[in-house]
Amino acid sequence: MSLTLIKNAKIVSDGKIVEGDVLIDGEYIKEINSSISSKSANTTIIDAEGKYLIPGLIDDQVHFREPGLTHKATIESESKAAIAGGITSFIEMPNTVPQATTQELLEKKFEIAANSSYANYSFMFGGTNTNLKELLKTNPSNVAGIKLFLGSSTGDMLVDNEEVLEKIFSSTKMLIAVHCEDETTVKNNLDNYLKEYGDDIPIELHPKIRSEEACYLSSSKAIALAKKTGARLHVFHLSTAKETELFTNNIPLEKKQITAEVCIHHLWFDDSDYKTKGTYIKWNPAIKTKKDKEGLLKALLEDKIDVIATDHAPHTKEEKAQVYTKAPSGGPLVQHALPALLKMHSQGKISIEKIVEKMCHNPAKIFKIEKRGFIKVGYYADLVLVDIASPWTVNKENILYKCGWSPFEGTTFYSKITHTFVNGHLAYQNRIFHKSLKGQRLLFNRTNE
Repeated sequence: MSLTLIKNAKIVSDGKIVEGDVLIDGEYIKEINSSISSKSANTTIIDAEGKYLIPGLIDDQVHFREPGLTHKATIESESKAAIAGGITSFIEMPNTVPQATTQELLEKKFEIAANSSYANYSFMFGGTNTNLKELLKTNPSNVAGIKLFLGSSTGDMLVDNEEVLEKIFSSTKMLIAVHCEDETTVKNNLDNYLKEYGDDIPIELHPKIRSEEACYLSSSKAIALAKKTGARLHVFHLSTAKETELFTNNIPLEKKQITAEVCIHHLWFDDSDYKTKGTYIKWNPAIKTKKDKEGLLKALLEDKIDVIATDHAPHTKEEKAQVYTKAPSGGPLVQHALPALLKMHSQGKISIEKIVEKMCHNPAKIFKIEKRGFIKVGYYADLVLVDIASPWTVNKENILYKCGWSPFEGTTFYSKITHTFVNGHLAYQNRIFHKSLKGQRLLFNRTNE
């Protein structure tokens, strides 16, 4: 087996930063110590002096658009951008074309990833009003979870039948991840503005249409149902400070039955940015006020919010440039999520240890992912080296997304990902990719699910 020795790194794991060396043997971490000598003449040695070594990030919510929407992105293109951004594992959503709402269609997505993904991967099964029987066939040991759209769905994936919803919550012990926006509230708000503006609604009104009320109403209903049924609930992309009141930090994460996520864009942008960014920062749920942005960060630091994700959802520039009602929601983020968080760190807003907790440790714990998310002996060597004193500016030449644009274009970051290991394989080094090995299907330590 090949040996790689990373020396003199600032190793970040389990809430601590220690200087030392890490030995990789094949796919796994073999040894961690203050000083490790080379084991053989064939050992590859990487001097990480001054750099941080963190676990590979686990992004629990992405849309890589394959199959069916490959003019926007592919699993290959976006996983490549992901590892350049330090994300070594991703969980992808079911709203592709066709939608992953049968076991056969779900497995076809796994087959695509097995042949093309640079990063480790899993996919969620999509629930509908009519596929409960098929949903219950989902294998908890090799599928990340169940995704339900309680608002803002595509195709027939809006689960708005309350009787069906309660059956789903009552019938599966698998993690249920939800998009929460009350569809009736959003529709009523939209209808009011359509009467005034037609299709060309000012983008600044997006957070008034997909409002705080719509988010809170849906999130609170989902949480009440989870408490009633005992379901394991994970609420995606909180966007309001008010919603954070629904979550607790007074029990350990491992004992939480209800967990929450916040996305990069809701921590970075606020409604003042619509003037310059326009529909390029149109997301569902909407980016809201500065007060909401600050409230989300506060709840994250206080552990009411458990995970940071990207909700990476690329569209072409031509699609995004349309009038409000036709411009799709979503944007590309996997390449720039970690640099953005590290810039927030440089501004004193969040520690590196907390970034690692929320993007590495906690996703692994919440989804019960086998041997990932930590720098530990016996774990997969999903590792990222970061130089935190290496400024660079996002521009068209260094954007890796297939769609070719980023909401961070023109932003200068202070930190650069220099090396990304996936299962012990150096998959990325200073803008050079090595695809001799591919990512693996994630496995999950779950019993009685």
